[in-house]
Amino acid sequence: MRGVFGFKRLRLKMWRRCPLLFLLCWAACWLLGSTFLFLVRRSVFSERCTDEKSHRMLARLCLDYRKGALTGDLCEDLCVAQKLVYKQCLYYDRGKKVIQADWKGQPVILKSQKEIFSSYQRLRLLDEVESQDVPETELLLMVALEVKNVLGLELSNTTMGPLWSRRRGLHWKAQVASMWSLLQQEEYIYFSLLQDFSKHVLQVIGSCGHFYAVEYLTAGHAWHKTIFPLEDAVGPSFTGTKSKVKAITDIALSFLDMVNHFDNDFSHRLHLCDIKPENFAIRNDLTVVAIDVDMAFFEPKMRDILEQNCTGDEDCNFFDCFSKCDLRIKKCGAERANNNLQVICDKIFRHWFSPNLRRPTISFPLQSRLQKAVHECAKPGPKDLTQHQQTSLHSLSELYHLLQASQRELQKADG
Repeated sequence: MRGVFGFKRLRLKMWRRCPLLFLLCWAACWLLGSTFLFLVRRSVFSERCTDEKSHRMLARLCLDYRKGALTGDLCEDLCVAQKLVYKQCLYYDRGKKVIQADWKGQPVILKSQKEIFSSYQRLRLLDEVESQDVPETELLLMVALEVKNVLGLELSNTTMGPLWSRRRGLHWKAQVASMWSLLQQEEYIYFSLLQDFSKHVLQVIGSCGHFYAVEYLTAGHAWHKTIFPLEDAVGPSFTGTKSKVKAITDIALSFLDMVNHFDNDFSHRLHLCDIKPENFAIRNDLTVVAIDVDMAFFEPKMRDILEQNCTGDEDCNFFDCFSKCDLRIKKCGAERANNNLQVICDKIFRHWFSPNLRRPTISFPLQSRLQKAVHECAKPGPKDLTQHQQTSLHSLSELYHLLQASQRELQKADG
């Protein structure tokens, strides 16, 4: 009986202490949570996108221009003639500054990876020479080495035109310094190199120092019913159901064109490792454009990124680009196991071609086949990479066929 009585007393003491323990635990959790929220909030607000900070940033840019530290074909319009006018700050993300401006009545986007020109690595050559008689071949070699370092590509002198257009004159050092700051921005190199070869990347309009301007396009949003706000991009004529279905079909075909183009039309395949609606936009003709290529890599660099140590396949996932772990040598394969088409089917096409979304303007059998094709396309492919490539080619061909059939039905309905 003593044992039972002693146990009851012990349990009573513990019960009395429980509220105190609970209170102490709650206080500790509250303190930790508050500290975490404070640190997160401080981090977020330190990079908050504000008009005041954006104006200060551009004022500093113009001050450096007037001092002769930097130059560019848009500096005069921004800093003197006021033809390039600030409109609003869009976002600051991982250091990148994105600002909307108005240039001669047209909206444009200003971008820079860093806020201040002096934050970019300076070309040592500029401190070693006084005259502008630097051999052109030496500068082109430096550009080529920087491109290889950033993109993993080897370029010939003939393909570097968009990146290097040297002008001789009093401000040659500012020209070279400005060019060098732009070459340290991966996205700028992509847009500049590809704009003459691809309609699926943003067009570079010009630059001033480390800021470069690109065309303004309407970006997609995951929460939007049609992903892309068609009324903003194309006009109010796309408000009807039939018009929206036709537009979505055209945009889907443009996505397929882009996939085929990025896979086959360059010297190396271009991999997109961050596929989401916000990273794409549409032009007025419904052409799909990649507007954020910070996570895009040509094949040589993609292989370097994927080939890491691993203990399982989950260690070989780099955002939307997956590889397989070879457990014998505990290393990820250098070849990507999924592809751009598969991720686009999963993250974008599923939204449009879901069994829950019936489109009265397209026949039910065709809708059903299209939904099934998208479902098959989005599934992880076979482990054998050769077989996976064949499956992907079949999916691409089938989706082309079904979407073109949808176009014909819509045109017939209009007739």
